[in-house]
Amino acid sequence: MREQDEPASEAVEQTRRLNGQVFSKLIVVAVLMFGFGYALIPIYKQICELTGVNLLTPKDIALETTVNTQVDMTRTITVEFDANTQGPWRFRPTVNSLQVHPGEMATVIFEVVNKQPRSVDAQAIPSYAPQQAEQFFKKVECFCFRQQTLGPNEAKQMPVVFTIDPALPKDVKIITLSYTFFEVAGKSKSKPST
Repeated sequence: MREQDEPASEAVEQTRRLNGQVFSKLIVVAVLMFGFGYALIPIYKQICELTGVNLLTPKDIALETTVNTQVDMTRTITVEFDANTQGPWRFRPTVNSLQVHPGEMATVIFEVVNKQPRSVDAQAIPSYAPQQAEQFFKKVECFCFRQQTLGPNEAKQMPVVFTIDPALPKDVKIITLSYTFFEVAGKSKSKPST
């Protein structure tokens, strides 16, 4: 019986040895896969840099030297701001005018104060002079895009971010942007004063 046990124990020992070798190989493969995955990011960046593919900003161009080529630095347009109201509030631009180059991004702030003890829904409607300038006046952000709700005695500062299209006719040197701020009928919410 001992003779039969010896080949069985040899087979068990050989199986354990083979299992140990397979396990060792699997550990080595897992470590290599992790290392390869970890190394992919810098390798990918190097390949993209060498081929010029998928670059967000080239290394040699500093942020300060980046110039918007759409800006016409040879011309200056004066943009005047005007505010009109139809309602019991104060509405005005924080500056009367700005000097801008066509294509340059500019911002102006308008202030509005609700002088009533109740909430009011209001809307601003723009107008331009000369009227032909409207198609060249591009607003990126404007409080006139949506209705404004002003609480009782609330004050708000509202930005207008804009550019003037460089295709603006050369004879236009001054543009007036005027807003009329009015209460939206049937939308006001009465609040009792305390």
